Amino acid sequence: MINGILKKQGVKPLYETLYEELKKDIISGKRALGDKLPSKRALAERIGVSVITVSAAYGLLIDEGYAYSKERSGFFVGGTTGERVDKSRAIAESLPKSGTAEVDFRFSSLSKIMRKVITEYDRALLVKPPAFGCEELRRAICGYLYRYRGMEVNYENIIIGSGSEYFYGMIVALLGRDRVYGLEYPSYEKISKVIETSGARCEFLKMGDNGILGEELKNSKATVLHITPFNSYPTGITADYLKRLEYIAWAKSRNGYIVEDDIDSEFAVGAKPVETVYSLSGGERVIYLNTFSRSIAPSIRMGYMVLPDGLLKEYKNKLGFYSCTVPAFDQYVMAEFIDGGLFERHLNRIRRKLKEQN
Repeated sequence: MINGILKKQGVKPLYETLYEELKKDIISGKRALGDKLPSKRALAERIGVSVITVSAAYGLLIDEGYAYSKERSGFFVGGTTGERVDKSRAIAESLPKSGTAEVDFRFSSLSKIMRKVITEYDRALLVKPPAFGCEELRRAICGYLYRYRGMEVNYENIIIGSGSEYFYGMIVALLGRDRVYGLEYPSYEKISKVIETSGARCEFLKMGDNGILGEELKNSKATVLHITPFNSYPTGITADYLKRLEYIAWAKSRNGYIVEDDIDSEFAVGAKPVETVYSLSGGERVIYLNTFSRSIAPSIRMGYMVLPDGLLKEYKNKLGFYSCTVPAFDQYVMAEFIDGGLFERHLNRIRRKLKEQN
């Protein structure tokens, strides 16, 4: 309850705790679409915090699309990310076409990590990595996802592989070739090529201003839906939280699955990007994908897939015999890069530069 907000304060800033409580109310339906939120002053007096604290919390809600403001009217529960999406879109579109090659990359830091890995791991670098990937990297990704995306993930659910294209094929092998796979239209051409080459059929679903059109979802024969909710290519559309909830409801109604490709989310404008479909679903019926190809460089052929608990055993039984496609040395280096804070500092430099350009 918001009234007990002061009792819940821990290591997080108070405004962030308040924001999380308000967000829970919105997601649970306690505060419905269009409901007016208390004025900043009224809410501050009610729970015993400063107006600045409430203002910061409301700012985060607006950043993530859970609320919007009307001049002289106040704040309302809403489903549009508004100006923030436009800015994020502009930033995503301004990313160098060759990845981050034009962004200042600290090779000196990377070389230090490489030397450290060689020294510390020694002959262990010659050992074939586990099928799901090295535990060190999987744990490092867990920490990163929690810090930046608010995702609570067990490292055992993470699989390391050589990028999204590799995972598309693995997902078809896991979920079945007899399913119809729904794709955003338009979308990245390679997605359909890999799925169709794997023996499955694709159905292309038209996009509206906020993601796949509701009628398209309703009339689709698909039971697996591939989405890029932060930055759909080539339209640049970002799905707000209501559309993400619609995707989740669609999957539940069809006993289906969502493949959430979170490409470019690292470059969101605001304190945090919009919450992942994986998190909103509670980790059910959503397979989460991301790679380091855009956030670091295209030459980094490394990505990760987060499986829901319900698919983990099936994946092990069906595909657990596959060898990991990323060398152990690369995995240990990436683990150090993330755990040492260098990855997030690298992303911060990119975001600052891109903001300056926009």
